Amino acid sequence: MINSNVFDYINVLDKAADASWTRNEILANNIANVDTPGYKREDLNFEDELERALGHSRYKTMDKKVADLKTKHLEARVVNDYPGFSYRSDKNNVDIETENVMLAANQLKYQGLMNGLKSEFSNLSMVMKS
Repeated sequence: MINSNVFDYINVLDKAADASWTRNEILANNIANVDTPGYKREDLNFEDELERALGHSRYKTMDKKVADLKTKHLEARVVNDYPGFSYRSDKNNVDIETENVMLAANQLKYQGLMNGLKSEFSNLSMVMKS
């Protein structure tokens, strides 16, 4: 089991869950700063990094792509979303309704990732019992 790729999907799901947790904190910070003059909303760029990492190997199976993936290179980056845009006179570009929708969507994504991790560990447990 030491030389196997049994934890490949678990490692990717773990990185994705960490990124989702961080995005939750960032979105909550955006909501907290909705009335702060000049504040520019932030977001996390993880999905693009994951897509780019998986997209380098076009003609491989998903299992092979995940096995070849270097999770240490999957680092989410905090980005200012539309830093030059503001529809308000105080130069703040946070829209509370959008942030709340994004927060709810991110929470659902996080729950899905945690369910995926639980399922992977359940599969491992079942295999070890056999």
